[in-house]
Amino acid sequence: MGALGHYLEREGIPTAQISLIREQTAAIRPPRALWVPFMLGRPFGVPGDAAFQRRVLVALLSLFERKAGPLLEDYAEDAPAESLDAGGFACPVSFAGSAAADRGLAEALRDEVRQLASWHGLALRRRGRSTVGVFGPTVDAAVEHVVSFLDQHPQTPPVEGMTAGTAIKRACDDLRAYYFEAAAAQPGNLSSAAIDRWFWSDTAAARALFAIRDICLGSSDPSLRPLGKLSLIPRAVAEGRPR
Repeated sequence: MGALGHYLEREGIPTAQISLIREQTAAIRPPRALWVPFMLGRPFGVPGDAAFQRRVLVALLSLFERKAGPLLEDYAEDAPAESLDAGGFACPVSFAGSAAADRGLAEALRDEVRQLASWHGLALRRRGRSTVGVFGPTVDAAVEHVVSFLDQHPQTPPVEGMTAGTAIKRACDDLRAYYFEAAAAQPGNLSSAAIDRWFWSDTAAARALFAIRDICLGSSDPSLRPLGKLSLIPRAVAEGRPR
């Protein structure tokens, strides 16, 4: 969209776009862009929150009051999330066994991904598509990058010139999308809120994201620190989740 914006502007049509991957947008340098710290596939935040979505839209449209840039602004408000102690929650996926957890977070994460494989395969067959794949061709590649980051020996980003921040953000986005898509394939027509609560309260993947957030906050790498503040954990979850 950023490149298309340049062509449209040359024809006299002002443009503004929402960005979900800041580093990519910064490289393209579109005329006007608003970076939002939301998960991939949700450029306006969470479903069903019209007031929040309107605030995002107003912030985007306000960019038209500015002269053509390149202009890239950050949206400071994180997407809301329901309180994790809200009632009516039914766990969509129960992970069997605790042996993996006893061997550490990395093995617990790998074990969960294996247990979700059949459900994610069902989701893929039903929908014919998946949002997993922004980091690499398989979720296992994203898992191993996350694990290397947790071990303080991060793998080299998969694309030359990609920052460490972009790499770990994409790996985490793939991991979260995999869990959400797999859980949605479970019977019962689970709501997005139920899946959200399950993910943040019951999974090793959520514990891994919290650990990565702490690593990013303590890093001197300028591509990592913003992730710890805005991008990896929804603010409402970070403030409400028991640690």
